Amino acid sequence: MEKNTRSRRKFLKGIAFVSAFGWMAWRFFVPTKKVTQEALLEVKKSDIPLRGALVYKHSRVAIIRSEEEVYALSLVCTHLGCTLNVTAENLVCPCHGSIFDRQGTVIKGPSDKPLKRLDVEERGDKLVVLV
Repeated sequence: MEKNTRSRRKFLKGIAFVSAFGWMAWRFFVPTKKVTQEALLEVKKSDIPLRGALVYKHSRVAIIRSEEEVYALSLVCTHLGCTLNVTAENLVCPCHGSIFDRQGTVIKGPSDKPLKRLDVEERGDKLVVLV
C-alpha cells in the first residue's frame, strides 16, 4: 500500500490560504459600493443674478450665472488651499496672488491647475450643488 505524503492538516492549511488570498483579491479589485454625491447647497434659481455670482465663503463655493449656463466653482485655491476672494472680473487668492477667471482657468500663478467645477443639479425651481 502506498503512503500518501500529503496530510489532512496541510490540505486544510492550503484551503485556508487560498480562501484568504481570494477574499483579499476580491476586496481589492471589486468596488464596495457606488459613490453617491451629497448636496452641499440648495439655492433658488431666481436668487442668482444674471452675469453675477452668489458666494458662500463658509462652504467655499461660488455659484456663477453667465448668459448661457449656471455653474459652481470651488473657492479652494489649487496652489495651497487658501479661500479665494471673488471680484467682479475674477477670483483672487489673498495668500499667494493666484488669479483665476470666472470660468476657473488660471490667469496668473503660482497656481497651475484650474479650479474644480462642482456638479449643479436642477430640482424644480432650485439648484443643488453636489459634492
